[in-house]
Amino acid sequence: MAFAQLTYRESLRDIEVCLRAQSSKLYHLGIRSAVARNTLANANAVRDWRIYADFAQSLIGIARPLYAQESFGVDLQETVYALDTTTIDLCLSVFPWAVFRTAKAAIKLHTLLDLRGNIPTFIHISDGKVHEVNILDQLLPEPGAFYIMDRGFLDFERLYRFHEAGSFFVTRGKSNLKVQRRYSHPVDRETGLICDQSVVLTGFYSHQGFEAPLRRIRFKDPETAKTLIFLTNNFVLPAFTITELYRCRWQVELFFKWIKQHLRIKAFFGTSENAVRSQIWIAVSAYVLVAIVKKRLHLSASLYEILQILSLTMFEKIPLDQLLAQMMTDEIQRVSDNQLILFT
Repeated sequence: MAFAQLTYRESLRDIEVCLRAQSSKLYHLGIRSAVARNTLANANAVRDWRIYADFAQSLIGIARPLYAQESFGVDLQETVYALDTTTIDLCLSVFPWAVFRTAKAAIKLHTLLDLRGNIPTFIHISDGKVHEVNILDQLLPEPGAFYIMDRGFLDFERLYRFHEAGSFFVTRGKSNLKVQRRYSHPVDRETGLICDQSVVLTGFYSHQGFEAPLRRIRFKDPETAKTLIFLTNNFVLPAFTITELYRCRWQVELFFKWIKQHLRIKAFFGTSENAVRSQIWIAVSAYVLVAIVKKRLHLSASLYEILQILSLTMFEKIPLDQLLAQMMTDEIQRVSDNQLILFT
């Protein structure tokens, strides 16, 4: 029920109106009477958000094997994750528990995205004061996997834990990073590569945190003409592949944009911390559910198109394969030449 209302409903009043309009079809959900707005508000306040978090994790466990062979733009057999954080601004007077700055409230959504299928595998919701680098402490490094992250996660002591676990990371280096070059490897400058070096950190604290050699790659992006510095603990992959891996990090930004635009996690139906966490986890569940439907039914339509169809037909007792079959297997009929043009 919450999944159906997350698309274009702005308030509990909107949800109440929609449910009342569908009252004759709610019996199969166990709902025998009209759903009141105060009932929904009370559920937001007291129903533990961990119920939705556990449900989302179960769905993630179903979705990831479905996309295990999905291509993400780089020919690599290993699992590749993109790690990033997005901030959701809130009103401090309405959400006093989410203190961010003196006169501003916010929450942060920390996400680890499996690039095969763009399935979120780890999500942590914090208030705005928590720095994103602290999330590295909550991750369990997966041996052989690649973790792509921006400079906000550059903490060598924490990254060394990933190195010791047999994981690989690719991140951006800061311009004032102190290193000593050990070796230089040949590069093809026509690809935009400037240098590929083996280095050791020479800064006092950075060297204490990460004593092992690192690989530093300088690359001039032909699209933006910007020179980028990448750091990684992988010395096997070609240098250009490392730059392409970092380019794939953009997928997590697209994930944030998608759920903010289509699943309404910028406007909340309740003001308590429990209500906010519940709504975010419901949104994640909705996203993963649609991804599962798309893969299991071999649909070519986008997640957005599938979501819109389901949001309008959630209370119809029609098998999903029948509901989606005609639209997904046949092209939408072109407008007839005899069709009147209403808008010009």
